Amino acid sequence: MSSRGAASSSGGPQLGTSESSTRISKKPKYSRFTQQELPACKPILTPGWVIATFIAVGIIFIPIGLASLFASQRVVEIVHRYDEECVPPIFSGNQLAYIQSSITNKTCTKNFTVPKRMKGPVYVYYQLDNFYQNHRRYVKSRSDKQLRSKAGELDTSTCKPEATTGNNSPIVPCGLIAWSLFNDTYGFSMKNKVLNVSKKNIAWKSDQEHKFGSDVYPKNFQSGGLIGGAKLNASIPLSEQEDLIVWMRTAALPTFRKLYGKIETDLEANDEITVVIQNNYNTYSFGGRKRLVLSTTSWIGGKNDFLGIAYLTVGGFCMFLAIGFILLYVIKPRPLGDPAFLSWNRNPSGIMN
Repeated sequence: MSSRGAASSSGGPQLGTSESSTRISKKPKYSRFTQQELPACKPILTPGWVIATFIAVGIIFIPIGLASLFASQRVVEIVHRYDEECVPPIFSGNQLAYIQSSITNKTCTKNFTVPKRMKGPVYVYYQLDNFYQNHRRYVKSRSDKQLRSKAGELDTSTCKPEATTGNNSPIVPCGLIAWSLFNDTYGFSMKNKVLNVSKKNIAWKSDQEHKFGSDVYPKNFQSGGLIGGAKLNASIPLSEQEDLIVWMRTAALPTFRKLYGKIETDLEANDEITVVIQNNYNTYSFGGRKRLVLSTTSWIGGKNDFLGIAYLTVGGFCMFLAIGFILLYVIKPRPLGDPAFLSWNRNPSGIMN
């Protein structure tokens, strides 16, 4: 028994030594990588570098801002709100009754004067205000699988309440987005001649080719008791119904414009344009507003001063900071320290390199 105890007692320290050595072996070996001592570029922000950087940003941004602002100012734009003007006086106190009635005359004629020469193509947009296409339930109320292929016709689980008809037949295209398709129409004429509005290539080509199938046709669309917006031609596939494709690309903000068509001819200054509007779309129930927009474009797109102002603001601010640092450096200079005393210029032993 004593020998076993001795063996056991002598084995105890040996086991402890083994465990101790195992713990020590788990410690990573020293390397310059693990200790973050590899050579690295650590620039020192001297006054010269800071001032030069601010000046460079200002020199680059200010010309870009001026060019963007100049391009935006060259865009000619006509914007006209018509939702209130197109309501007959007898319905001025009850606009909702006017738009919901099937017997009221929705035709409205307006005249515009072209302020400056508008070189074709002139883009025609409709603008809606206070229309929240970014609402979560509205955005999700569609079936991309159904829009893409005829095989997904029955996939309407995400389209409620506009998913199926009363006899459970699928609605194509289903969902609230398609159901609320904009249905105001515009007819343009000038000097008693009709101005044709082309609806070709108003949608994104990628949407036509990949998101809307050429074998998918409207079915049971706007056939219920409550009509939300425009109807679709059941003999034309969804990939060719560009008004729908434009509308289905939902907007991120409550005020947005969508392309209605293009006028391919030039419009000269002081030309009188007559527009016949079919005021069908109901924005009166939620306090929305409708505008008709005619616009040319530039290399930055439509009329938008924000980009130019943003570039000018950043460039001007950088130039202001550069001038301020120059004055501060000249009036009250501060001697720089010796970079050799910086921590990364010392080796691990604490001795300067």
